[in-house]
Amino acid sequence: MISAFRKFFQSKIGIALTLAFLGLIAFAFASADVTSSGTFGGVSGSDRVAVVGDEKVGTAELRRAAENALDQMRQGNPTLSMPAFIEQGGLERVTESLLDRIAIAEFGRKYGLRAGDNLVNSQIRMITAFRGADGTFDEQAYRAAIARQGLSDAMVRDDLADGLIAEQVIQPAGFGTVIPDKLASRYAALFKERRKGAIGLLEADAYAPTGAPTDKQVSDYYTANRGDYIRPERRVVRYATFGADAVGDVAAPTDAEVTSRYEKDSARYAAAENRTITQLVVTTQAAAQSIRQRVQNGASLDAVAREAGFDTTKIGPVSRSDYSSQTSSEVAAAVFSASRGSVAEVRRSPLGWHVVRIDAIDRKAGRSLAQARSEIVETLTAEKRRRAFNELAADIEDRFASGESLPDVAKAIGAEIRVTKPITASGLVYGAENERAPEILERALPTLFQMQEEEPQLAEAVPGETFLLFEASDITASASAPLAEIRDTIIADWRRAEGAKQARAAADRVMKRLADGQTLSAAMAAEKKRLPPVDQLNITREQLLERGGNVPAPLALFFSMAQGTQKKLEAPRNVGWFVVDVDSIEAGTISRDDPLFAQTKAQFGNAVGEEFAAQMRTAIRKDVSVERNEAAIETVRRQLTGQAQQ
Repeated sequence: MISAFRKFFQSKIGIALTLAFLGLIAFAFASADVTSSGTFGGVSGSDRVAVVGDEKVGTAELRRAAENALDQMRQGNPTLSMPAFIEQGGLERVTESLLDRIAIAEFGRKYGLRAGDNLVNSQIRMITAFRGADGTFDEQAYRAAIARQGLSDAMVRDDLADGLIAEQVIQPAGFGTVIPDKLASRYAALFKERRKGAIGLLEADAYAPTGAPTDKQVSDYYTANRGDYIRPERRVVRYATFGADAVGDVAAPTDAEVTSRYEKDSARYAAAENRTITQLVVTTQAAAQSIRQRVQNGASLDAVAREAGFDTTKIGPVSRSDYSSQTSSEVAAAVFSASRGSVAEVRRSPLGWHVVRIDAIDRKAGRSLAQARSEIVETLTAEKRRRAFNELAADIEDRFASGESLPDVAKAIGAEIRVTKPITASGLVYGAENERAPEILERALPTLFQMQEEEPQLAEAVPGETFLLFEASDITASASAPLAEIRDTIIADWRRAEGAKQARAAADRVMKRLADGQTLSAAMAAEKKRLPPVDQLNITREQLLERGGNVPAPLALFFSMAQGTQKKLEAPRNVGWFVVDVDSIEAGTISRDDPLFAQTKAQFGNAVGEEFAAQMRTAIRKDVSVERNEAAIETVRRQLTGQAQQ
């Protein structure tokens, strides 16, 4: 949470914010809770989750914060549901972040820190999502963007101001922290440390009961662990597609339309001449004439330019009008009157005197109306078909808005309705390991999982070519799977959990044997169970890190223990228990010029800075006083998971 919170504040200054960040802006705002003027004075009110200094934090505020945090996480994990998010501790993290942010802003204002309107305005103008086509701040784009997030201008400005105050408070606490060279050397040398020992796993399956559990045991286990069996939201989708052929035949272009288009694009059909040239620009006419004369006598323009200390420039193919705009009409006239391979007459532009060699000439003959007619007819027909296609799409949107159903509209345009299997937000077919939703639905998936049931929509499936009509015809909310449907899975997991309890007792027995002087291999063999072979280790920390990825928990423990000690460690998801034995430790050495030394010093300096910032936040909470209403927080949790409606 420390690093995430730090990045949250760092994103306020010096970094162009994005609309994704606007979701987090809503952490501190929700409806009337922000400005409520009730008589509530503590945290006992059911609509208050906390009081931070003089600011009251409402339940709606926390609910909005959790919903926006989930939206952020869904960008990386589209199938994540609110129950799963809360089960993983998401609501508590959101609560702590929200209270920290408010406390820091209160602390800053208490001691005279502020963020003026001009500074807030500059932050808003830095947000790329609020810029128009010309790259500058666009007021309409700003208003539209924050409205889509359910925010007001005042909310955005207040939150940005709080963030700027937080920057002033928190950043100095952890800025520029360093650790002494001696301390850095000690830590860096740990990477060279070599350890010998062993790790064994007492698998739960080896100790699991074989008999069937009672109904009560199954029910109790399911109730205690139902968060492990949450199924993602899935939806059945009805959809139909149509392309430009849905508009049928369009009227052929008239003679007047063809003539009008020919006249409008007359430059396209007129005779044209483009030239490719090599150019040299010098400051005096005499120098230009001298260079031209030498080239006419057989010298290379590039070689003569190098002798004079200049560079030539290749231009083209370029038209006369374009070249004239780059130089002058006089230079262009000289260049476009010279023959291929010759050097044009020297002429002057604002840049200087031009020496130009004509390398190639590309002439295109003009076309009459009769010659261009077939091309123009084809272009106009395609435009009419595309216009009719777009008008049909607009008409369909109007029909949906007026209440017509998807089947009625699809029938009217001759489109076939298809129905998918239940799919998740990630596009996978629910219950099928490798099957995905039809590719035509990929672009519509984000909308599909936000829309309400029986709410038909129109979208472009292939831009400019194919439109998609779709609706969610059957929505199954994310929830724990019913016990009856997963009873066999629950029984298997119960057995493994019971086996894990016995594996823990076995780990205690193995630890005792180790204390009596047995090797880990012998101590585990005494269990007389079919267990995985013991892993014998002889490894340095540096070798461990070279493996990449996350370090397995048993190895992490192996490198944190003292020499000659043994520890047990529970494996995740009731797999069993590890027993870790460290036989010997050989200290490592490192020189100050080793790149690892500088890297370690920098990394630990950052870690110390983050710790200072964390301590600062803790001290701020005590200074401004933060009171939590656990009952109200629990109410929000129940509302978000749907339990309040049961």
